Amino acid sequence: MLEKFRSYAQTKAAQIILALILVPFALFGIDSYLNQAGNNLSIAKVNGYKIALPEYNRAIENVRNRIMSEGKKVDPAMFDSFEFKESVIDGLITKQLLNNDIKKSKFKITDQQLSQYIIGMPEFQKDGKFSQEIYDKVLQNNQLTPKKFEESIRNDLLIQQVRDGLQKLTFIPPSNLEETLKATSQQREISIAEFKTKEYMAKANIAEKDMQAFYDQNKSKFLAPEQVKAEFVVFSLANILPTINVTEDEIKSFYKTNADKYQNQQQREASHILIAASKNAPPAEKAKAKAKAEDILNQIRKSPKQFEELATKYSQDPESAKKGGDLGAFGRGMMVKPFDDAVFSMKVNEISNIVESDFGYHIIKLTKIIGEGGGFDSMRPQIKAELIYQKGQEKFAALAEEFSNKVYEQSSSLDAVSKKFNLPIQKTDWISRNDSDKFFKNETLMSALYSKESIKDRRNTEAIEVTPNNLISARVVDYKAQTTKPFADVKKNIEDYLKFESAKKTVAKEGETVLKSLADTSRKIDWQPSVLVDRKNTKDFSDAVINHAYKMPTDKLPSYSGFMDGNNGYIIVKVNKVAFPNDSNEENKKAFASDYTEALSAEYLSAYLKGLKAKASVSVNQKFFETSQKN
Repeated sequence: MLEKFRSYAQTKAAQIILALILVPFALFGIDSYLNQAGNNLSIAKVNGYKIALPEYNRAIENVRNRIMSEGKKVDPAMFDSFEFKESVIDGLITKQLLNNDIKKSKFKITDQQLSQYIIGMPEFQKDGKFSQEIYDKVLQNNQLTPKKFEESIRNDLLIQQVRDGLQKLTFIPPSNLEETLKATSQQREISIAEFKTKEYMAKANIAEKDMQAFYDQNKSKFLAPEQVKAEFVVFSLANILPTINVTEDEIKSFYKTNADKYQNQQQREASHILIAASKNAPPAEKAKAKAKAEDILNQIRKSPKQFEELATKYSQDPESAKKGGDLGAFGRGMMVKPFDDAVFSMKVNEISNIVESDFGYHIIKLTKIIGEGGGFDSMRPQIKAELIYQKGQEKFAALAEEFSNKVYEQSSSLDAVSKKFNLPIQKTDWISRNDSDKFFKNETLMSALYSKESIKDRRNTEAIEVTPNNLISARVVDYKAQTTKPFADVKKNIEDYLKFESAKKTVAKEGETVLKSLADTSRKIDWQPSVLVDRKNTKDFSDAVINHAYKMPTDKLPSYSGFMDGNNGYIIVKVNKVAFPNDSNEENKKAFASDYTEALSAEYLSAYLKGLKAKASVSVNQKFFETSQKN
């Protein structure tokens, strides 16, 4: 299995998917970090680290969404293919190897870099500005602490730092660049004739005896998996919370103990002008930067309305400069300390004196104060909710043991536990062993449901925590063993499959026959209009057509060649002429140099990753992939 993975990992498709998996967080979507539900089934192990099913499922979904968002025509069946699943797990393995290597290196992301990155993430913005309220709410809703979330972001930025470092090491001699530019910019005028498999399917006739023979020889392909119907009860913290009460004295006492925490929830919206000077810069350089900042401050003092204009003109913080210096909303502690101390001591519309930080010299304008300062009256509802949740968790923990004992002690029925905790007994439809996505996405629960005790003895499963603060016990009420589906149920599928296979053979044969007869000028062929393409401007042609066209010989034109385009059909490509545009545009040359450098750095990255894999201990859960492919 692992050898197959390594083989597939060398393909272009797998390399594209690897690139998507290594893309930093903001480009990938917040769900990659915030979807925490799942189970502990191990899909692969990398030097002892387990890649669990939830991590794998999130990666599958994220890569699928990213590919679909690019707008290219993609066969949805690709996402269910064994090769796609292989490439995703290979990408996750690679990412973990990178994580391990980064920990041994001296790469570092500062707190300031991390804060600025998070502030710029669109998932946490409202009206184009960072919203502390949205940030807190999203993390809270997904049971993530800021520390855990920020560690994930920092790790992705470290991976990006590795990639950036490799790119900086990439050097291409000018002569090599010119030669490659000429070859890459070559244009070819091409046309194609298509013989589509689907159009030939209608002409295919499949005899009943052939369908029956295929069925008899391939019964293992038509297995209906074993299935169960189950009943279950859910014991949740959500059941407990409505029963919890807190007193006014408890609320006041909690506020008094945590007053500083609530005061710090107030936010600021501010703009700034930064004149950059690192803390290690020579004194003369720092003095020059400070003098420039003071000159700008004097202009602002004379005309405060110029702040945005001067920020756009002079600020050396490129992101905020585009917005007139606007930094959006942020809470205490999100900026470097000198900046933080200054902005939280200012009044609305006040302009600060020069504030020095490790990044240089700031001029700050406070534009808005958000929140009521964390006073008792404003924080009372939140404190009450926190106390209810805290007490609820304590009560849930105490009752969880009682719940677990009840389903074990009276294991022949869920009635007793249902009555004891006032829980409804719910029922499933038929579900198979691989339907964990339909049943709380929990492999542990599904394994318990398909155990001998559950199926043969019809006993309750143990109480299983499927997500934090949610316990489930289930019981099998009906069972179907694995069987072969009747011929009548699969006949239509067999007919369609055999028609398609027959059409593919017919298409290939006819396409090759037409290709050989092209010398006969009287033969009518339905050519599509000729189009001038290059490797970047492929017009509406597929990558397969373009790649084939550029492999064709051009010593004698027109040149003809054909190939089988997977299941789509047979394509004949005609190259009418070859051209080398005389492009003296420096911008185009710079763009090409940038693309070429990026491609070469990708090769360096590939070699680096290959070295990591060669030294690593990696294993893949072969049974999981074989089972998922059958279903």
